[in-house]
Amino acid sequence: MEKFTTIRSTAVPMPMEDIDTDQIIPARFLKATTREGFGENLFRDWRFAPDGTPHADFVLNNPVYGGQILVAGKNFGCGSSREHAAWAIQDAGFRVVVSSFYADIFRGNALNNGLLPVQVSPQFLFNMFSAIEADPKAVFTVDLEKQTIRIDALNLEETFNIDPFRKTCLINGYDDIDYLLSLKSKIENFESSRLEPAIQTL
Repeated sequence: MEKFTTIRSTAVPMPMEDIDTDQIIPARFLKATTREGFGENLFRDWRFAPDGTPHADFVLNNPVYGGQILVAGKNFGCGSSREHAAWAIQDAGFRVVVSSFYADIFRGNALNNGLLPVQVSPQFLFNMFSAIEADPKAVFTVDLEKQTIRIDALNLEETFNIDPFRKTCLINGYDDIDYLLSLKSKIENFESSRLEPAIQTL
């Protein structure tokens, strides 16, 4: 996975609450088994009409908005447990999702795939939406090492929580196997220390 340290970016606002995984990536697009290509169908039924015509009023079709941060309403990622939702968001170019509450399974899937779900207070989320409304090019800074997110123009900052193991994996670009490999020498030393000394024979 790509290493994650600090992201400084504009953001795409989606203030709707209870966005579920079927809205993020509809079930009919789950046939593929690799992560590539899901981004083109992110929010497919909101972005396009049945004939493939883009909905001009949908935020992802509006060239005014862009960036690596998706700002969403409360209870993002509810519904089914499909990992493809995280794949689609990341494949569309997002590195961070911000909300005031996440479904637990979505949060886990996101972290497992290098996508950082930042949970903020309702007031801070409101301030983010307000900043984007005032200036679609408003910049936000997410510092994973410090576990902070900042609205640069307002100089407002808030801390967020993350599991220490997942933080280590994101900063180093590790998946679970990479993490175990990074501990190979420590594991080998531990195993060596447990070996019983050979029995000497007369």
